[in-house]
Amino acid sequence: MAFGESDRSFMRQALDLAEKGRGLVEPNPMVGAVVVRDGRAFAEGHYERFGGPHAEVVALRRAGEAARGATMYVTLEPCDHRGKTPPCAPLVAEAGLRRVLVATPDPTAAQPRGGIEILTRRGVEVQVGLCRDEAVRLNAAFFKLAATGRPLVIAKWAMTADGKIAARSGSSRWISSDQARQTVHQLRGRVDCVIVGSRTARLDDPLLTCRDAERRRTATRLILCGRAVPEADSQLVETAGQAPVLLACPESRPPAGLGRLVELGCEALPVAAAEAAAGRCDLAALLDELGRRRMTNVLVEGGADTLGGFFDAGLVDRVMVFVAPLIVGGADAKTAVAGAGVEDIEKAFRLRDCETLAMGPDVLIQGWVTDPLGWAP
Repeated sequence: MAFGESDRSFMRQALDLAEKGRGLVEPNPMVGAVVVRDGRAFAEGHYERFGGPHAEVVALRRAGEAARGATMYVTLEPCDHRGKTPPCAPLVAEAGLRRVLVATPDPTAAQPRGGIEILTRRGVEVQVGLCRDEAVRLNAAFFKLAATGRPLVIAKWAMTADGKIAARSGSSRWISSDQARQTVHQLRGRVDCVIVGSRTARLDDPLLTCRDAERRRTATRLILCGRAVPEADSQLVETAGQAPVLLACPESRPPAGLGRLVELGCEALPVAAAEAAAGRCDLAALLDELGRRRMTNVLVEGGADTLGGFFDAGLVDRVMVFVAPLIVGGADAKTAVAGAGVEDIEKAFRLRDCETLAMGPDVLIQGWVTDPLGWAP
């Protein structure tokens, strides 16, 4: 189906609007809508918060009677089912629009393309697929959760130019610059869960909270506990009343000290044990449980064994690496990703849609390990 350049421009405007909802609308998708007449956008809206009015409704309220005979550009199929609010598709149909352009169908529709069918039956001309790839990447976490029942997994670490995440003594504060650390705090403020291993929790005593004024979500802090748990006087445990702490442990062999931490406000999360690693959680089973809890984005921050475990299991979707202009050296200094690793370079994880961004003196390298387009209907 052919679309004109003006069509693409209006849909990109709708995508920019949708992005404003990141971290505020999950587990629902980010959506933007633009209403156009005679080549001019005169009303717009986006989904601003979970449970609030949908983008199409906001845009149509602003358009009023002028919506009759106009065209709407919307980044996701208007919904055909009731959730926190009534279904949008009937309201869009009743507005008298002549034409609706939809970037991509809704994988959670009550009926496949049910919203599109409602519009078509009411005589609205509907075109689907404009800027589809951009729309799917925007809502990759939503599409993955709908397709697989698991959240999107982002692996993040900071390292030196020679690939070290700490000096041989274990010293790592601070490899990355203030600008890079601020970006990480913003990221934590937009995800549902931050994951680290128990060794990292005990050695670094991190908070794993978002220290950013524009925090949009309070991420759950999840510690992978094999045979050890965080200390009772750690920052994580002492702040469990301010931000949730999950202690994921093998259900067949919970670690010593777990009960005491539950008494102090943490939550135990029994998970099936990994078949090949006694005393460790099955990471795929863990993601299944987080998906059941409607988590959409999880951030894996380390350490090296935890990152390696997620890569070895093929569970990483996206990578964010902050590279600092430092040289540490040392054969005993840790690299970022441990685990078994790949046997040869041909089997290495190759990032797609890779981009590099300057973060003060550091460089952020980010890209996809998986193809998010594979989750779209």
